Amino acid sequence: MTHWFHRNPLKATAPVSFNYYGVVTGPSASKICNDLRSSRARLLELFTDLSCNPEMMKNAADSYFSLLQGFINSLDESTQESKLRYIQNFKWTDTLQGQVPSITEDEAKEVHRSLKIAAGIFKHLKESHIPKLITPAEKGRDLESRLIEAYVIQCQAEAQEVTIARAIELKHAPGLIAALAYETANFYQKADHTLSSLEPAYSAKWRKYLHLKMCFYTAYAYCYHGETLLASDKCGEAIRSLQEAEKLYAKAEALCKEYGETKGPGPTVKPSGHLFFRKLGNLVKNTLEKCQRENGFIYFQKIPTEAPQLELKANYGLVEPIPFEFPPTSAQWTPETLAAFDLTKRPKDDSTKPKPEEEVKPVKEPDIKPQKDTGCYIS
Repeated sequence: MTHWFHRNPLKATAPVSFNYYGVVTGPSASKICNDLRSSRARLLELFTDLSCNPEMMKNAADSYFSLLQGFINSLDESTQESKLRYIQNFKWTDTLQGQVPSITEDEAKEVHRSLKIAAGIFKHLKESHIPKLITPAEKGRDLESRLIEAYVIQCQAEAQEVTIARAIELKHAPGLIAALAYETANFYQKADHTLSSLEPAYSAKWRKYLHLKMCFYTAYAYCYHGETLLASDKCGEAIRSLQEAEKLYAKAEALCKEYGETKGPGPTVKPSGHLFFRKLGNLVKNTLEKCQRENGFIYFQKIPTEAPQLELKANYGLVEPIPFEFPPTSAQWTPETLAAFDLTKRPKDDSTKPKPEEEVKPVKEPDIKPQKDTGCYIS
Protein backbone atom coordinates (compact mmCIF):
# COMPACT_ATOMS: atom_id res chain seq x y z
CA MET A 1 0.00 0.00 0.00
CA THR A 2 1.23 3.48 -0.84
CA HIS A 3 -0.28 6.89 -0.11
CA TRP A 4 -2.87 8.17 -2.57
CA PHE A 5 -3.88 11.70 -1.53
CA HIS A 6 -1.36 14.57 -1.59
CA ARG A 7 -1.30 16.64 1.58
CA ASN A 8 0.49 19.88 2.39
CA PRO A 9 2.17 19.92 5.84
CA LEU A 10 -0.03 20.34 8.90
CA LYS A 11 -0.14 23.95 10.05
CA ALA A 12 1.79 24.54 13.27
CA THR A 13 0.86 27.23 15.79
CA ALA A 14 2.66 29.13 18.50
CA PRO A 15 1.52 28.41 22.09
CA VAL A 16 -1.25 30.64 23.47
CA SER A 17 -1.41 31.06 27.25
CA PHE A 18 -4.69 33.06 27.44
CA ASN A 19 -3.13 34.91 30.40
CA TYR A 20 -4.46 38.46 30.51
CA TYR A 21 -2.93 39.90 33.63
CA GLY A 22 -4.85 42.90 34.88
CA VAL A 23 -7.66 42.35 32.38
CA VAL A 24 -9.11 39.27 34.12
CA THR A 25 -10.82 40.52 37.26
CA GLY A 26 -13.00 37.62 38.43
CA PRO A 27 -13.04 33.81 38.85
CA SER A 28 -15.50 33.20 35.98
CA ALA A 29 -13.21 34.99 33.52
CA SER A 30 -10.21 33.14 34.93
CA LYS A 31 -11.99 29.79 34.41
CA ILE A 32 -12.82 30.71 30.80
CA CYS A 33 -9.12 31.38 30.16
CA ASN A 34 -8.01 28.14 31.84
CA ASP A 35 -10.58 26.10 29.87
CA LEU A 36 -9.55 27.78 26.63
CA ARG A 37 -5.92 26.90 27.25
CA SER A 38 -6.63 23.24 28.04
CA SER A 39 -9.22 22.70 25.27
CA ARG A 40 -6.89 24.24 22.65
CA ALA A 41 -4.03 22.02 23.79
CA ARG A 42 -6.29 18.96 23.59
CA LEU A 43 -7.43 19.83 20.07
CA LEU A 44 -3.84 20.28 18.85
CA GLU A 45 -2.83 16.95 20.38
CA LEU A 46 -5.50 15.14 18.37
CA PHE A 47 -4.08 16.40 15.06
CA THR A 48 -1.24 13.88 15.37
CA ASP A 49 -3.01 11.17 17.38
CA LEU A 50 -3.46 8.10 15.18
CA SER A 51 -6.19 6.79 17.50
CA CYS A 52 -8.32 9.90 16.95
CA ASN A 53 -11.64 9.40 15.14
CA PRO A 54 -14.00 12.03 13.64
CA GLU A 55 -16.25 12.08 16.70
CA MET A 56 -13.29 12.77 19.03
CA MET A 57 -12.08 15.55 16.73
CA LYS A 58 -15.53 17.15 16.52
CA ASN A 59 -16.06 17.05 20.28
CA ALA A 60 -12.66 18.61 20.94
CA ALA A 61 -13.20 21.28 18.28
CA ASP A 62 -16.68 22.11 19.60
CA SER A 63 -15.34 22.38 23.15
CA TYR A 64 -12.65 24.85 22.11
CA PHE A 65 -14.65 26.92 19.64
CA SER A 66 -17.68 27.22 21.92
CA LEU A 67 -15.38 28.92 24.43
CA LEU A 68 -13.64 31.00 21.76
CA GLN A 69 -17.00 32.35 20.54
CA GLY A 70 -17.04 34.77 23.47
CA PHE A 71 -13.89 36.38 22.05
CA ILE A 72 -15.50 36.74 18.62
CA ASN A 73 -19.20 37.56 18.84
CA SER A 74 -21.33 39.60 21.23
CA LEU A 75 -23.40 37.62 23.71
CA ASP A 76 -26.70 39.22 22.67
CA GLU A 77 -26.53 37.49 19.26
CA SER A 78 -26.36 40.83 17.46
CA THR A 79 -24.01 41.46 14.53
CA GLN A 80 -21.64 43.32 16.83
CA GLU A 81 -18.26 41.82 17.62
CA SER A 82 -17.18 40.94 21.14
CA LYS A 83 -15.22 43.59 23.02
CA LEU A 84 -12.50 40.91 23.30
CA ARG A 85 -12.29 40.44 19.51
CA TYR A 86 -8.74 41.79 19.23
CA ILE A 87 -7.30 40.87 22.63
CA GLN A 88 -5.41 37.83 21.31
CA ASN A 89 -3.23 37.32 18.24
CA PHE A 90 -2.54 33.83 16.93
CA LYS A 91 0.51 32.78 14.96
CA TRP A 92 0.48 29.92 12.47
CA THR A 93 2.93 28.52 9.95
CA ASP A 94 2.06 28.69 6.26
CA THR A 95 1.68 25.38 4.44
CA LEU A 96 3.14 26.40 1.09
CA GLN A 97 5.67 29.07 2.02
CA GLY A 98 6.67 27.60 5.12
CA GLN A 99 -1.42 3.79 -1.27
CA VAL A 100 -5.01 3.78 0.31
CA PRO A 101 -5.71 0.67 2.42
CA SER A 102 -8.62 -1.65 1.86
CA ILE A 103 -11.48 -0.17 3.82
CA THR A 104 -14.88 -1.25 4.93
CA GLU A 105 -18.07 0.36 3.71
CA ASP A 106 -18.47 2.20 7.03
CA GLU A 107 -14.91 3.52 6.81
CA ALA A 108 -15.46 4.61 3.22
CA LYS A 109 -18.56 6.52 4.29
CA GLU A 110 -16.55 8.14 7.09
CA VAL A 111 -13.80 9.24 4.69
CA HIS A 112 -16.41 10.54 2.25
CA ARG A 113 -18.26 12.51 4.92
CA SER A 114 -15.05 13.86 6.51
CA LEU A 115 -13.90 15.29 3.18
CA LYS A 116 -17.30 16.95 2.64
CA ILE A 117 -17.15 18.42 6.14
CA ALA A 118 -13.64 19.72 5.44
CA ALA A 119 -14.86 21.36 2.24
CA GLY A 120 -17.68 22.98 4.21
CA ILE A 121 -15.27 24.33 6.83
CA PHE A 122 -12.98 25.88 4.21
CA LYS A 123 -15.99 27.36 2.42
CA HIS A 124 -17.41 28.79 5.67
CA LEU A 125 -14.09 30.41 6.56
CA LYS A 126 -13.75 31.91 3.10
CA GLU A 127 -17.25 33.37 3.03
CA SER A 128 -17.89 34.33 6.67
CA HIS A 129 -14.67 34.93 8.57
CA ILE A 130 -11.66 35.67 6.37
CA PRO A 131 -13.32 38.86 5.00
CA LYS A 132 -13.45 40.16 8.60
CA LEU A 133 -9.68 39.99 9.15
CA ILE A 134 -8.24 43.39 10.04
CA THR A 135 -5.15 42.59 7.93
CA PRO A 136 -5.93 41.09 4.50
CA ALA A 137 -4.20 37.80 3.74
CA GLU A 138 -1.00 38.19 1.75
CA LYS A 139 -0.81 36.69 -1.72
CA GLY A 140 0.01 33.00 -1.63
CA ARG A 141 -0.68 32.65 2.10
CA ASP A 142 -3.07 30.04 3.48
CA LEU A 143 -5.98 32.41 4.06
CA GLU A 144 -5.73 33.94 0.57
CA SER A 145 -8.83 33.23 -1.51
CA ARG A 146 -7.09 31.15 -4.19
CA LEU A 147 -5.66 28.67 -1.70
CA ILE A 148 -8.87 28.34 0.32
CA GLU A 149 -10.86 27.76 -2.89
CA ALA A 150 -8.33 25.13 -4.03
CA TYR A 151 -8.75 23.30 -0.72
CA VAL A 152 -12.55 23.35 -1.09
CA ILE A 153 -12.39 21.89 -4.60
CA GLN A 154 -9.73 19.30 -3.74
CA CYS A 155 -11.83 18.02 -0.83
CA GLN A 156 -14.82 17.67 -3.17
CA ALA A 157 -12.73 15.85 -5.77
CA GLU A 158 -11.24 13.40 -3.26
CA ALA A 159 -14.67 12.68 -1.79
CA GLN A 160 -15.89 11.85 -5.29
CA GLU A 161 -12.97 9.45 -5.69
CA VAL A 162 -14.54 7.40 -2.88
CA THR A 163 -17.85 7.50 -4.77
CA ILE A 164 -16.15 6.26 -7.95
CA ALA A 165 -14.37 3.41 -6.15
CA ARG A 166 -17.69 2.36 -4.65
CA ALA A 167 -19.48 2.56 -8.02
CA ILE A 168 -16.81 0.37 -9.64
CA GLU A 169 -16.98 -2.15 -6.79
CA LEU A 170 -20.77 -2.40 -7.12
CA LYS A 171 -20.47 -2.69 -10.91
CA HIS A 172 -22.67 0.30 -11.66
CA ALA A 173 -23.38 1.23 -15.27
CA PRO A 174 -20.26 2.29 -17.21
CA GLY A 175 -22.04 5.48 -18.23
CA LEU A 176 -22.44 6.57 -14.60
CA ILE A 177 -18.82 5.73 -13.74
CA ALA A 178 -17.62 7.64 -16.81
CA ALA A 179 -19.69 10.68 -15.83
CA LEU A 180 -18.46 10.64 -12.22
CA ALA A 181 -14.85 10.28 -13.38
CA TYR A 182 -15.28 13.16 -15.84
CA GLU A 183 -16.80 15.41 -13.16
CA THR A 184 -13.95 14.50 -10.79
CA ALA A 185 -11.34 15.30 -13.44
CA ASN A 186 -13.03 18.68 -13.90
CA PHE A 187 -12.76 19.32 -10.15
CA TYR A 188 -9.03 18.66 -10.26
CA GLN A 189 -8.62 20.83 -13.35
CA LYS A 190 -10.49 23.68 -11.63
CA ALA A 191 -8.34 23.38 -8.49
CA ASP A 192 -5.19 23.42 -10.62
CA HIS A 193 -6.40 26.50 -12.48
CA THR A 194 -7.13 28.22 -9.16
CA LEU A 195 -3.45 27.84 -8.20
CA SER A 196 -2.05 28.70 -11.64
CA SER A 197 -1.18 32.30 -10.77
CA LEU A 198 0.76 31.38 -7.61
CA GLU A 199 4.54 31.41 -7.42
CA PRO A 200 5.73 28.04 -8.88
CA ALA A 201 8.38 27.65 -6.18
CA TYR A 202 5.56 27.15 -3.66
CA SER A 203 2.77 25.62 -5.75
CA ALA A 204 4.51 23.40 -8.35
CA LYS A 205 4.33 20.16 -6.37
CA TRP A 206 0.71 20.64 -5.36
CA ARG A 207 -0.26 21.56 -8.93
CA LYS A 208 1.59 18.55 -10.34
CA TYR A 209 -0.52 16.31 -8.08
CA LEU A 210 -3.74 18.00 -9.20
CA HIS A 211 -2.70 17.68 -12.85
CA LEU A 212 -1.89 13.98 -12.61
CA LYS A 213 -5.22 13.29 -10.90
CA MET A 214 -7.00 15.23 -13.65
CA CYS A 215 -5.33 13.08 -16.33
CA PHE A 216 -5.97 9.89 -14.40
CA TYR A 217 -9.70 10.47 -14.01
CA THR A 218 -10.08 11.74 -17.57
CA ALA A 219 -8.51 8.43 -18.64
CA TYR A 220 -11.09 6.64 -16.45
CA ALA A 221 -13.87 8.65 -18.11
CA TYR A 222 -12.71 7.73 -21.64
CA CYS A 223 -12.26 4.08 -20.64
CA TYR A 224 -15.79 3.63 -19.28
CA HIS A 225 -17.22 5.82 -22.04
CA GLY A 226 -15.65 3.37 -24.47
CA GLU A 227 -17.53 0.53 -22.80
CA THR A 228 -20.77 2.50 -23.14
CA LEU A 229 -20.13 3.09 -26.85
CA LEU A 230 -19.35 -0.58 -27.44
CA ALA A 231 -22.62 -1.57 -25.74
CA SER A 232 -24.38 0.73 -28.25
CA ASP A 233 -22.65 -1.03 -31.18
CA LYS A 234 -20.42 2.02 -31.84
CA CYS A 235 -17.26 -0.03 -31.90
CA GLY A 236 -15.18 2.39 -33.99
CA GLU A 237 -15.90 5.27 -31.61
CA ALA A 238 -15.28 2.96 -28.65
CA ILE A 239 -11.82 2.12 -29.97
CA ARG A 240 -11.00 5.81 -30.38
CA SER A 241 -12.25 6.55 -26.86
CA LEU A 242 -10.07 3.81 -25.41
CA GLN A 243 -7.06 5.00 -27.41
CA GLU A 244 -7.53 8.38 -25.77
CA ALA A 245 -7.77 6.66 -22.37
CA GLU A 246 -4.51 4.85 -23.13
CA LYS A 247 -2.79 8.13 -24.04
CA LEU A 248 -4.02 9.90 -20.92
CA TYR A 249 -3.06 7.00 -18.67
CA ALA A 250 0.49 7.14 -20.06
CA LYS A 251 0.51 10.89 -19.41
CA ALA A 252 -0.66 10.33 -15.83
CA GLU A 253 2.19 7.82 -15.34
CA ALA A 254 4.70 10.39 -16.58
CA LEU A 255 3.21 13.05 -14.30
CA CYS A 256 3.52 10.70 -11.32
CA LYS A 257 7.26 10.55 -11.98
CA GLU A 258 7.48 14.33 -12.40
CA TYR A 259 5.50 14.81 -9.19
CA GLY A 260 7.92 12.60 -7.29
CA GLU A 261 10.86 14.65 -8.58
CA THR A 262 9.27 18.06 -7.87
CA LYS A 263 10.41 19.81 -4.72
CA GLY A 264 7.80 21.49 -2.56
CA PRO A 265 5.87 21.40 0.72
CA GLY A 266 4.27 18.21 1.94
CA PRO A 267 5.22 14.52 1.83
CA THR A 268 5.45 12.85 -1.58
CA VAL A 269 2.72 10.28 -2.20
CA LYS A 270 3.04 7.50 -4.77
CA PRO A 271 -0.22 7.10 -6.67
CA SER A 272 1.39 5.17 -9.55
CA GLY A 273 2.40 2.43 -7.09
CA HIS A 274 -1.17 1.97 -5.94
CA LEU A 275 -3.21 -0.97 -7.16
CA PHE A 276 -6.14 1.33 -8.02
CA PHE A 277 -3.84 3.19 -10.45
CA ARG A 278 -2.38 0.04 -12.02
CA LYS A 279 -5.81 -1.56 -12.42
CA LEU A 280 -6.85 1.22 -14.79
CA GLY A 281 -3.88 0.50 -17.06
CA ASN A 282 -4.90 -3.16 -17.34
CA LEU A 283 -8.57 -2.27 -17.80
CA VAL A 284 -7.80 0.11 -20.67
CA LYS A 285 -5.51 -2.41 -22.36
CA ASN A 286 -7.94 -5.33 -22.08
CA THR A 287 -11.02 -3.34 -23.13
CA LEU A 288 -9.21 -1.82 -26.10
CA GLU A 289 -8.06 -5.26 -27.27
CA LYS A 290 -11.62 -6.57 -26.93
CA CYS A 291 -13.00 -3.71 -29.03
CA GLN A 292 -10.35 -4.20 -31.69
CA ARG A 293 -11.11 -7.93 -31.93
CA GLU A 294 -14.84 -7.35 -32.21
CA ASN A 295 -14.37 -4.63 -34.80
CA GLY A 296 -12.23 -7.00 -36.87
CA PHE A 297 -14.77 -9.83 -36.72
CA ILE A 298 -18.17 -8.15 -36.42
CA TYR A 299 -18.45 -4.39 -36.88
CA PHE A 300 -15.78 -3.38 -39.44
CA GLN A 301 -16.28 0.26 -38.46
CA LYS A 302 -13.96 3.12 -39.28
CA ILE A 303 -12.04 4.54 -36.32
CA PRO A 304 -12.57 8.31 -36.02
CA THR A 305 -9.55 10.59 -36.18
CA GLU A 306 -10.71 12.75 -33.29
CA ALA A 307 -11.51 11.47 -29.82
CA PRO A 308 -15.19 11.76 -28.82
CA GLN A 309 -16.14 14.89 -26.92
CA LEU A 310 -16.99 14.07 -23.34
CA GLU A 311 -20.20 15.84 -22.39
CA LEU A 312 -21.05 13.66 -19.44
CA LYS A 313 -23.25 14.63 -16.51
CA ALA A 314 -23.64 12.40 -13.46
CA ASN A 315 -27.23 11.91 -12.33
CA TYR A 316 -26.15 11.42 -8.72
CA GLY A 317 -23.01 10.99 -6.63
CA LEU A 318 -21.75 14.55 -7.05
CA VAL A 319 -20.24 15.99 -3.89
CA GLU A 320 -21.26 19.27 -2.29
CA PRO A 321 -19.63 20.68 0.87
CA ILE A 322 -21.57 20.02 4.06
CA PRO A 323 -22.56 23.45 5.47
CA PHE A 324 -20.55 24.28 8.56
CA GLU A 325 -21.34 26.44 11.56
CA PHE A 326 -19.34 27.00 14.70
CA PRO A 327 -20.87 25.52 17.86
CA PRO A 328 -23.04 27.78 20.04
CA THR A 329 -21.23 29.99 22.49
CA SER A 330 -20.40 28.13 25.69
CA ALA A 331 -22.89 28.54 28.54
CA GLN A 332 -19.94 29.74 30.62
CA TRP A 333 -20.16 33.05 28.78
CA THR A 334 -22.56 35.35 30.64
CA PRO A 335 -22.72 39.15 30.77
CA GLU A 336 -21.10 38.91 34.20
CA THR A 337 -18.24 36.80 32.82
CA LEU A 338 -17.67 39.23 29.96
CA ALA A 339 -17.74 42.15 32.40
CA ALA A 340 -14.96 40.40 34.35
CA PHE A 341 -12.61 41.17 31.42
CA ASP A 342 -11.61 44.81 31.96
CA LEU A 343 -9.78 46.03 28.84
CA THR A 344 -9.03 49.39 30.45
CA LYS A 345 -6.50 47.57 32.64
CA ARG A 346 -4.73 46.01 29.69
CA PRO A 347 -0.97 46.63 29.83
CA LYS A 348 0.31 49.08 27.22
CA ASP A 349 3.16 46.71 26.37
CA ASP A 350 0.90 43.95 25.10
CA SER A 351 2.65 40.64 25.71
CA THR A 352 -0.12 38.71 23.91
CA LYS A 353 1.23 39.87 20.56
CA PRO A 354 3.76 37.41 19.12
CA LYS A 355 7.25 38.78 18.72
CA PRO A 356 8.38 39.22 15.10
CA GLU A 357 11.37 36.94 15.63
CA GLU A 358 9.31 34.20 17.32
CA GLU A 359 9.45 30.94 15.40
CA VAL A 360 6.69 28.36 15.33
CA LYS A 361 7.96 24.80 15.48
CA PRO A 362 6.59 22.55 12.71
CA VAL A 363 4.10 19.84 13.61
CA LYS A 364 5.73 16.43 13.90
CA GLU A 365 3.34 14.37 11.84
CA PRO A 366 2.90 10.65 12.66
CA ASP A 367 4.92 8.23 10.55
CA ILE A 368 2.28 5.94 9.05
CA LYS A 369 4.07 2.78 8.02
CA PRO A 370 3.12 1.27 4.65
CA GLN A 371 1.01 -1.85 4.86
CA LYS A 372 0.37 -4.58 2.32
CA ASP A 373 -0.90 -3.10 -0.96
CA THR A 374 -4.45 -4.40 -1.08
CA GLY A 375 -5.62 -1.81 -3.56
CA CYS A 376 -8.58 0.52 -3.42
CA TYR A 377 -11.14 -2.06 -2.41
CA ILE A 378 -14.30 -1.18 -0.56
CA SER A 379 -16.17 -4.15 0.86
